[in-house]
Amino acid sequence: MCPKLLLTALVPSILLPSFLISKPHSDRDARFRQTSIRAEQNGLAEPFKGVTTNGEVQKDLFHIRSTGVSTEPVRKAALAFLKTLNPEQQAKTNFPVEDPEWRKWMNQHFYIRQGVSFDEMNPTQRDAAFELLKASLSAKGIKLSTDIMNLNRTLGELNNNDFPQYNELLYWITLMGEPSATEPWGWQIDGHHLIINYFVLGDQVVMSPVFVGSEPVIAESGQFKGTTILQDEQNQGLALIQTFDSIQKKKAIIQSEKTRNNNLTEAFKDNVVLDYAGIKASELNSKQQAKLLDLVGLHVGNMGDGHAKARMSEVAEHLNETHFAWVGDTSEEAVFYYRIHSPVILIEFDHQAPVGMRQYYTDRSPVRQHIHVVVRTPNGNDYGKDLLRQHLEKHHH
Repeated sequence: MCPKLLLTALVPSILLPSFLISKPHSDRDARFRQTSIRAEQNGLAEPFKGVTTNGEVQKDLFHIRSTGVSTEPVRKAALAFLKTLNPEQQAKTNFPVEDPEWRKWMNQHFYIRQGVSFDEMNPTQRDAAFELLKASLSAKGIKLSTDIMNLNRTLGELNNNDFPQYNELLYWITLMGEPSATEPWGWQIDGHHLIINYFVLGDQVVMSPVFVGSEPVIAESGQFKGTTILQDEQNQGLALIQTFDSIQKKKAIIQSEKTRNNNLTEAFKDNVVLDYAGIKASELNSKQQAKLLDLVGLHVGNMGDGHAKARMSEVAEHLNETHFAWVGDTSEEAVFYYRIHSPVILIEFDHQAPVGMRQYYTDRSPVRQHIHVVVRTPNGNDYGKDLLRQHLEKHHH
């Protein structure tokens, strides 16, 4: 059975959630459509290159190789999920492996998404979709994902039960390519505060870009009261910088006041040019370096355990090239942003200004109850695209 979700009444099979076709909100729906179209046109105007420090991709960072960690459970779960879909659902859910659909994701709740939504799925389909997530993610990763979905309902409760816009079923699944043991393929989940891109080639996995977050991050009331996410990622980031001496802090802190949202690599930012900033890991002592790797591990650890271990070995190889940057205060209750950036990984953690809960605050300054986290693979391997390129060149597809 699927993880604990408040399963609301099923709706008829439709291409879009009900709030996008309801007549009372036709003006709003039209705006949502146009905003989505513009975001895609602008975001996909350039061919994919990947996040770089200077506009040039650093070569020979990623290689097709065996990890020794089977992806067979993921393949079987994907096939089982596809078999539960009717022909209409399959047609709008399965895309070619090179399709730009990979890049069409957005955190905002109003974005018009492809694929099949949990709102549209029947219970059998939902169970199969969750089996795909469970086969792909760690226990930590599946819990985080379902908690984010449930917290989206909490946000609906905090907005006068506005469940047409905010609930735990407004998440969409797409598959790119045909699930295979040898050919490249993958899947994506896309919805408010939860986006995972999961590329598979043989027994290799690239799980990026990943976007996780919530508003609120702690449910203080409602159906899912007590649900809490991203506190370790928050607290261990703060604990790390609190170990820095004054010289290290001076290098790490690129801005002492946190007055706005600071994330730079969210939706449709695949080709951001972002130079290194902050302090290099080579300037940290061994205990601080270990804490930095532990912090990276919290974010990477949403993958299945074996593939997370392979990913962390990749990160560790580039430890001395890794930079840690900070925006904001470093006191116990601080609101802040941190960035971990190396040739092979980019992590952004950001306390954001209130949006869905702005009615509960007197100003729009960033708060701890709204967090965004982005995890990317720089230098051309988001969505596994560098591995895909190598595969296609070798096999002359």
